[in-house]
Amino acid sequence: MFGATAACKKKHHHTDPVINDSAYQITKTIIGDSLSVEVVIDKPKGTSFDVLMVFHGTVSYDSLILDAAYNTLDGFKLILDRKDMMIVSVAYPEENLLFGDNVKHAEAALLWVKNKAAAELGIQIKKVFLAGHSQGGYVVTRLNTMHETNGVIANAPGPLNLVFRCQLEEEGKIAAGAVCNLLKTKYGTTTVNPAAYQARSLLKFTTGFKSDILFVQGLDDTPIQMTSWPLFKQKVTECTDCKQVKVHEVAGFGHQSLFENAGAKAEFNKFIAER
Repeated sequence: MFGATAACKKKHHHTDPVINDSAYQITKTIIGDSLSVEVVIDKPKGTSFDVLMVFHGTVSYDSLILDAAYNTLDGFKLILDRKDMMIVSVAYPEENLLFGDNVKHAEAALLWVKNKAAAELGIQIKKVFLAGHSQGGYVVTRLNTMHETNGVIANAPGPLNLVFRCQLEEEGKIAAGAVCNLLKTKYGTTTVNPAAYQARSLLKFTTGFKSDILFVQGLDDTPIQMTSWPLFKQKVTECTDCKQVKVHEVAGFGHQSLFENAGAKAEFNKFIAER
């Protein structure tokens, strides 16, 4: 839905908005500490907003991430039952980065929204929510261990267990991919150095959530996801130093369950409305 095959046909605007109450959609480059990241800003009419920051799934090549950000914005906008929220979709990079290193780009975008966006856009920002799909769900879960927001939603977050996933590639059971190849080049195989793979797996980020979080998981997702899902679910629901953790499982639906299942969409909107 939000990957390379879903080509975005929108024109990418790189102009600064006129500071008024008009609606617009633009891209903007955020400068952080020694890095930059592009965001797509979808602003409704008005000057005071709650903000939903959204994060795309894996697309492998950075030439595709801006289109992925637009597609992800559209996907979340379709299921959001509010028309008065500003949506900021983050085109975080992936290519030639060790898995998880792009969290710092996502963090730069979040800190911009929290600390600078209001002044730069000439608006008032009230609440800030995070939502992510697949690798985007991984990103927002990790951000929730770092910074407080008003709430976080993660759909099918992963990879949950990079040892399991990359071992399948090493054994030739699934096709090799860039994520595991880069980790292998840096750390060696999962047998030689499993701790390095575990340190970047989402199973290692199941405590210390600073904000309420909703996990949505389709139970017909891929075996790579579902093999580790029961353990991940157990760990996050047993967390003793987390804010509220909610888990919504969707029988009969797969990786895109949040965007395809009416019950999951309702849980998403209820979660935001209650905060």
